[in-house]
Amino acid sequence: MLSVTLPDGSEREYTSRVTPYDIAAEIGAGLAKAAIAAEVDGAQIDLHTALPTEGSINLRLLTKRDPESLDILRHSCAHVMAQAVMRLHDGVQLAFGPCTNNGFYYDFQLKEPLSDEDFPAIEAEMKRIVKENLRFERMEVPRAEALALCQELGQEFKVEHIETGLSGEESLSFYRQGEFLDLCRGRHIPSTSHIGKAFKLTSLAGAYWKGDAARPQLQRLYATAFFDKQELEDYLQQLEEAKRRDHRVLGKQLELFTISPLVGSGLILWLPKGAIIRQTLEDFLKSELRQRGYEAVYTPNIGKVDLYEISGHFPYYSDSQFAPIEMEDGERYLLKPMNCPHHIMIYKSKPRSYRDLPVRLAEFGTVYRYEQSGELSGMTRVRGFTQDDAHIFCTDDQVADEVRGCLEMTLKVLKSLGMDNYRVRLGFRDPDSDKYVGKSEVWDRAEAAIQQVAEEMDLPGREPEPGEAAFYGPKIDFVVTDCIGREWQLGTVQLDYNLPSTDRFGLEYIGADNQPHMPVMIHRAPLGSMERFVGVLIEHFAGAFPLWLAPEQARILTVSEKSEEYGHEIEQKFKEAGFRMTGDYRGQKLGAKIREAQLELIPYMLVVGEKDAENGTVTLRDRIEGDLGAMPTGEALSKLRKEVAEKTVRQVAKASGAALVDRSKKNEY
Repeated sequence: MLSVTLPDGSEREYTSRVTPYDIAAEIGAGLAKAAIAAEVDGAQIDLHTALPTEGSINLRLLTKRDPESLDILRHSCAHVMAQAVMRLHDGVQLAFGPCTNNGFYYDFQLKEPLSDEDFPAIEAEMKRIVKENLRFERMEVPRAEALALCQELGQEFKVEHIETGLSGEESLSFYRQGEFLDLCRGRHIPSTSHIGKAFKLTSLAGAYWKGDAARPQLQRLYATAFFDKQELEDYLQQLEEAKRRDHRVLGKQLELFTISPLVGSGLILWLPKGAIIRQTLEDFLKSELRQRGYEAVYTPNIGKVDLYEISGHFPYYSDSQFAPIEMEDGERYLLKPMNCPHHIMIYKSKPRSYRDLPVRLAEFGTVYRYEQSGELSGMTRVRGFTQDDAHIFCTDDQVADEVRGCLEMTLKVLKSLGMDNYRVRLGFRDPDSDKYVGKSEVWDRAEAAIQQVAEEMDLPGREPEPGEAAFYGPKIDFVVTDCIGREWQLGTVQLDYNLPSTDRFGLEYIGADNQPHMPVMIHRAPLGSMERFVGVLIEHFAGAFPLWLAPEQARILTVSEKSEEYGHEIEQKFKEAGFRMTGDYRGQKLGAKIREAQLELIPYMLVVGEKDAENGTVTLRDRIEGDLGAMPTGEALSKLRKEVAEKTVRQVAKASGAALVDRSKKNEY
């Protein structure tokens, strides 16, 4: 007999074999119609999978209201998309078709490449497949039979994957809907009709088989799907808004940064206006660091491989680093992948006492990672980037206060930029993974410490996420939602009991008992990568930066040449007060000057004419609110000073709708 416990605590017993669908139908016809999959003891299964005939299980029926269901829908829609492509094109070779944060994709190899012009035909065929109400049928077969089946289908990539990637599996699963059959683990919705009409092909990209540039090149067809058509429309609207805010486009238009093929892919050249934004952020952070007791240090851009072997960066992440530089004497050097080993050696440069701790070392240090060319993206995915990095060496008793201080600084930085929509993610280790260094009891202590601080500060989110830790310790990441709903992982605080240990660098301080003790190490970066952070800011503000951060804060606009001399006086006065100013003294009409300044997203315009020169006034024009009228020059100066001092962030009404999640790989270890 099988005993089934439902989420409400009720129990049902069965003496014959049943499926989750049978149980849903027994509960009610409405639930049977709404259910799309099930969860048994925490593991997802298809709705028509036979349950055990004996024992006890916990059963949860999934409907479109459950967040897990969306990925099931999208994975099923990926199969429908592949089926449509195969109906329309001959000789299609299938690769993989997983879900992403915002939809799904499928990689194909075709005789004739797809283009955007093929989208309407593919979508039309997908609609026909949905209307055919084809059932998703799972079949499990022995590995040898699975191999023979893929050979018979002529699917070369699947054959290779069974022979290599799945070589240890004794049996494999396939899913069939109509004439389409694909090697797949699942899970899937009951039939194609559950997909409905809320799906859309979004883009095409190049890809390599299994991500290896030496392997065959494929076409990656991206798409998305939702249960509700309005959610799809909201998402597509936000995609258009994201295109409008693309930092690669705005960065060029506003002359903020450039990338030169001759310099190298993924290497950012900061143009003067972009450098102002970066320098302003750095000055703000340096002021905060001084107030919080940090000491500035500088370290070289390369180091011996031995250093990174001790830290673990080289053996653990050698695939993400540039090849070592071989010297004539046999020594090997590496472009610096992370600042922390260098700061550790600064700590070790002299004996330390408990009276010296905490030691807080800060550096805007440039590091290098070898990203695949296909993964590079403007400023948000680069090969060289500067971190607003700092490392704190403290006693065990000081950990809570130091972590709290790091979190408070990150919160202040985010507030100064109007980024008040955020959550924190507690990155814990995955106990089943071998990528983490150190003893489990040390990890338990570190994880408990950061969780306690996050709870005491009542930070939003703070749910532990196994597998998100750095290889040397747990961390608190700030995941910020921008004004159009996308999530970006920005600031981070990481607690480390491993790098200072005798197994690594053997750091010490002499305690009050006159005995050596190991310090605890905290890694923190409120912004993370300066390149990535500024790229995010460009898109968050759509290039319209707040006054305190804008490259050009205000512009003098003269009504005519008769007021040019007065305009120069006002410009000089504001410059002496520390404002970044220019003047437009051309003989063009005032309306044209205003439009140009608006297009360049200048926060304020100071219009001056003959009457202003006589009265000592300026007519202040706000980029957001428009004409604010004439006022004494001192009043205008005080208004702008106050806005800069308070780091006021004023934005046009924010977009709403479905959230877009940033999928880029984080610049971190």
